[in-house]
Amino acid sequence: MSSATFTRPSRGDVLELTIDSLAHGGNGVARREGYVVFVAGGIPGDKVRAEVGKAKKAYAEARAIEILEPSPERVPEFADHPGAPWQVLSYERQLEVKTEQVADALKRIGKLDDIEIEPIVPAVEQWRYRNKLEYSFGTDEQGELVCGFHAPGRWNEIVPMVDCKLASEKSNELREQVLQFCKIERLTAWDRKDHRGFLRNVVIREGRRTGQTQVRLITSPGKFDVDGFIDAVDADGLWWTQTSDLGESTYGGESMLLSGAPQLTEQLNDLDFLISPEAFFQTNTEMAERLYGIAIEFAGLRGSERVFDLYCGIGTIGLNMAARARKVIGLEIIEPAVADALENARINEIVNASFYAGDARLALRELVEKEGKPDLAVIDPPRAGLSQKIVRRIVDAAPARIVYVSCNPTTLAPNAAQLVEAGYKLIKVRPVDMFPQTPHIECVALFEAGPDGVQNPDREA
Repeated sequence: MSSATFTRPSRGDVLELTIDSLAHGGNGVARREGYVVFVAGGIPGDKVRAEVGKAKKAYAEARAIEILEPSPERVPEFADHPGAPWQVLSYERQLEVKTEQVADALKRIGKLDDIEIEPIVPAVEQWRYRNKLEYSFGTDEQGELVCGFHAPGRWNEIVPMVDCKLASEKSNELREQVLQFCKIERLTAWDRKDHRGFLRNVVIREGRRTGQTQVRLITSPGKFDVDGFIDAVDADGLWWTQTSDLGESTYGGESMLLSGAPQLTEQLNDLDFLISPEAFFQTNTEMAERLYGIAIEFAGLRGSERVFDLYCGIGTIGLNMAARARKVIGLEIIEPAVADALENARINEIVNASFYAGDARLALRELVEKEGKPDLAVIDPPRAGLSQKIVRRIVDAAPARIVYVSCNPTTLAPNAAQLVEAGYKLIKVRPVDMFPQTPHIECVALFEAGPDGVQNPDREA
């Protein structure tokens, strides 16, 4: 299709495209007369045939179905794995692109110039680094039960895993134990089209430092041979969650401990942590230690500070900072995670940390009234970042320093702009590669209040 005859494509069209860059999120970017096509599976320099899945006025989304001419940057795949799309780039190139994308987001989205982007911290392990995997059940073309990951862009197709190269051998063995039991019992997979079937997901967690394992089976409401399942799966903690939700999620539903320990034990920087099944814990243990080390470095604590740990989860960052602070106060919306954080403080004999359950948007003002204003705020929000109201609440609290741990530079950028507008200075940003072979980027940003303090231009009564 020549540019002279190019018209906006429709769903199902197949285009020949040349990829010229990578977008945030990892898709290749092709352009034709100002029209942008985001291509899953394409890297800069590739000439591809791509099938359009979604077409909008200004852009389309497509997936590469054939590489017509491979990019000079393309390297052979190490693993047949839909969760490792960037493995076709050398690891050094992956690190370069991630650093570039952090800088681009801050400049293009945040409108922030002259920001110090420090060298990215590379991963300790490029493969088999994940301590948690969420697998989905499905059926293959022969109707056989399989367990694996969703195929890119195809929500109802599951790519079976035999050896997931992002997981350890032990984790792979547990998944296979679950799958073989389900096959023997002739349990059926959840059909995402007609919303029928029993098996939904299986979540496998592993303590990289302790060797402990936790398996949670997610199903539709129903019955199965629980005793046989306990005998078949060699995990330290075995859970069963039943959900009637039509959407696919590993959160929510009614959970029951079938056998073993209710929590997984893991160690991080010489501290012990108990992790409940739905509690958040960084999925790369080795790199989490480095990530939190950077957060501690940026915090510059001297022992006299009051630290607010927002989105504290099970207390990992705050408890790592507690020995260097006067007091740590954590806030987290998920109540079981708060219970874990309190228990984690107890088992590590940390007495200067307290944790509260609540939504930062609603509870932060009350927390300031109860505990006093913080000297430092540590923020580790989900991928969506902070809402404007939560940014206002943080500015109201007026910490002298903010350490922002971000898992998405495109949401860090607008939050950074809002904090800078309120009077903070963005001192530096250091990217950390928590997820090799993927486009996901983690980074730590340091903000400091200016000499005139901070002010909230949108302060509410």
